[in-house]
Amino acid sequence: MTRRQVVIHSASEIAMACRAGQLAAEVLSMLAAHIRPGISTNQLDQLCHDHIVKVQQAVPANIGYHGYPKTICASVNQVVCHGIPTDKPLQDGDIVNVDVALIKDGWFGDTSRMFVVGQPSPLAQRLVRVTYDALCAGIRQVRPGATLGDIGHAIQTVAEAAGFSVVRDYCGHGIGRVYHDEPDVLHYGRPGQGMKLRAGMVFTIEPMINAGKRDTRQLADGWTVVTLDRSLSAQWEHMVAVTDSGFEVLTAWPDGYGDYPTIGR
Repeated sequence: MTRRQVVIHSASEIAMACRAGQLAAEVLSMLAAHIRPGISTNQLDQLCHDHIVKVQQAVPANIGYHGYPKTICASVNQVVCHGIPTDKPLQDGDIVNVDVALIKDGWFGDTSRMFVVGQPSPLAQRLVRVTYDALCAGIRQVRPGATLGDIGHAIQTVAEAAGFSVVRDYCGHGIGRVYHDEPDVLHYGRPGQGMKLRAGMVFTIEPMINAGKRDTRQLADGWTVVTLDRSLSAQWEHMVAVTDSGFEVLTAWPDGYGDYPTIGR
């Protein structure tokens, strides 16, 4: 299989990618008020679908993608990624990652964030926060001349220092007019190794961090990925552009970062 070359986007193209990214972030911001015990992930899926289609006049990118049936991925507790929404209600103490992707004027926006339901355990809260900190550490490495290995190493260092593990079966990806494009962005690595970053690159950074071991398995539905040891898993995702002087987060939260630190250098 021939690998595609990494696209270098112009300033106007990055602006289009940012517009799509901001719409995706807005969907998750809208959803925050609905996260509570008793609501099902299917209900969350319908809320996101209606907002994308009716409010944003955009297209849900996940529906029909390689046969995927829903608007969002909703990954609860030990689900690492690609959880298919169901009618099962969320319970007090759950943690859930909601991953949303949409298309606006031919450009893809893709982002995810963690939500806590009621009062999670101290371990769950620490995992969610450490995973966010790992994402930030990876993003802060982004600048022209840095490498993909710098990003992965920064993420791995934060996660493993906390006693957690980095999932290696899934990674971030280039994005723009193509949903999943080059390069692959691994969430582990060695400084100075891998592709050098250039201004104009746009990709996602989306570490999946497990409270237990890093191993995963896919369920019989062909989508849902869980931790092999049934430990908790968390994930955050941002779209990032490489700029002349560093990075720009294209999926910044429109409602602010709340208790989480902003992603500055």
